[in-house]
Amino acid sequence: MIYQSVHNQFVASALATKLLHQMVPNALMGCMLTKTTTYPLDCDPRNMIKAQADNRENMFYADVQVRGEYPQWVRNYWRRKGIQMDFGLDDEAILAQYPVDFVSFSYYNSLVDSIDADQREKVGGNLSTGVKNPYLPVSDWGWQVDPQGLRYSLIELWDRYQKPLFIVENGLGAHDVVNLDGAIDDDYRIDYFRQHIEAIAQAIEDGCDVMGYTPWGCIDLVSMSTCEMSKRYGFIYVDLDDEGRGTYKRSRKKSFYWYKRVIATNGKILEDL
Repeated sequence: MIYQSVHNQFVASALATKLLHQMVPNALMGCMLTKTTTYPLDCDPRNMIKAQADNRENMFYADVQVRGEYPQWVRNYWRRKGIQMDFGLDDEAILAQYPVDFVSFSYYNSLVDSIDADQREKVGGNLSTGVKNPYLPVSDWGWQVDPQGLRYSLIELWDRYQKPLFIVENGLGAHDVVNLDGAIDDDYRIDYFRQHIEAIAQAIEDGCDVMGYTPWGCIDLVSMSTCEMSKRYGFIYVDLDDEGRGTYKRSRKKSFYWYKRVIATNGKILEDL
C-alpha cells in the first residue's frame, strides 16, 4: 500500500536524522519535496478550494517530516477510504522527536487546476499536468515558465514551516543548436536562470531564509521524464543523440560562462555576457 510505504520512509527519515545529529552534532538534515505549486484557474471559490487541496496534498510529505506529525485531513481521508495503517509502537514518537532541519525542494513550473480541468487545454510538467495558464510562456517540452511561481513557493513554504529553504533543482529543458564554430548560444537558458535567481532575491527580501540554490543540471544527460538526450538542461553540451549516437565530446555553452560569473559574484551580477 502506498501510504504504508510512505509512512515507513517517514520513520526511516526521522531515524536517519537522529543518527546524523548523534554522529555530527552540528550537521543539518533536510527533506526533499517536488514542489508543484498550483493556482486556481480563477476566483471561483470552487476552483480556489480545488487548488488548495492540490497544494495540501503536495505538501503533505514535507508536513510530516517537518512538523513530525500527520495532518488531520490525511487521517480523515484514511478513515473515509477504509485505509488501515500499521504504525509501530514508537513510530509517532520517533516522527515527533526527529523532524528535519531544513526543507529542500525542486521547482520547474507552476500548475493551474479547476473543477472542469478535463474539458480544458492541458500542459505538461514532468510527472504532473495542469490547465494551461494563458499568462505564461511554454518551453520546448510544454512546461510553463513561471519565475514568480518560485518566489510564491518560497514564501508559501517559509510561512508554513519557518525553516531554512534549499532549492536543489531548477532548470530549463530545451533544444540546443551547435553553431558552425562550435559555440552554443543558449541565451534562453541564461534568461530562464536570471529570472528565477531574481525571484529568489525577491523572496529573500520578502523575509524567506534561503540557504542555497543548485540548478539542474551542470551537464546534459538523459531526461528522466521523456528519456531523451535532446531535452537538454546542462551548462555543458554532450555530443550524443536520442539513439545513443555521438562522440560524447563535451563543450561549454554560453550559459556555462554566464553561470560561472554568477557563482563568482554570489548572484550579484546577472547581466548577459
